[in-house]
This record gives sequence, structure tokens and C-alpha cells, in this order.
Amino acid sequence: MIELTKEIIFRTARSGGKGGQNVNKVETMVEGYFSIRDSALLTDDEKGLLETKLASRINADGFLQVRSQVHRTQLGNKAEVIRKMHALIESGLKKQKRRIATKPSAASKERRMGQKKRQSEVKAGRRRVRGDD
Repeated sequence: MIELTKEIIFRTARSGGKGGQNVNKVETMVEGYFSIRDSALLTDDEKGLLETKLASRINADGFLQVRSQVHRTQLGNKAEVIRKMHALIESGLKKQKRRIATKPSAASKERRMGQKKRQSEVKAGRRRVRGDD
């Protein structure tokens, strides 16, 4: 995934937050754009998987967009963007475990039915008593 940094397009802008006058004159916020469709590193299956799993993070132009402005230096934010991008793609490519279907045990069914019976009795005890009984 080291080659991933070669395919990321970086853009900088002025960042808000701490820094005093430094904030007003230095572009420390970094945005990274990665085109999943045009990537030479990914197979077609991986591209399809990433596009479905990361659909909410992909913009209208088809770029996976990540931004960072937590550090006071452009270099620190650039490293953060690369780290976030790696993490996103890694999590997007991770296979999800298949769920093993299970059935409730006989004891748990018995407990549930017992609880329902007790609750029913509690509610029955709240009913108004008729005088002719």
C-alpha cells in the first residue's frame, strides 16, 4: 500500500484553529483525493467492493476524499491524510465474517415463557375485581 501515496492528489488550504497569525498566512489543512476507478493498484473486484462500501465517502467526481487539519504543520496533516486513506481502504477491503445462524436453546425458551407468564399474572392482578364474584 506504499504506492498508494503516489496516486493520492493533495490540495492545501488555510486551516482554522490554534496557531495565531500563523493560521492566517500558512496553508496547513490538507485534503487528499484518491480515484478508486482510475487506480492501477486495485483489481476490478476490489474497486467494486470499495465503491459499494465507501459510497458515502466518495464525491460526485468519483474521488475518495479525506481531509486533516489536526496538526499545525502541513507535513503532519499530509501524513495524517495518508494514514486515514490507508485505514479507509484497508477497512473497505476487509472481508466481513459470515454470520453463523443459531437457534435459541430450550432453557432460554423456557425462561422467556416463564417471564411472560409472571408478567401476565402481575397484569392480571391489577385488574378491577367485580363485586358479583
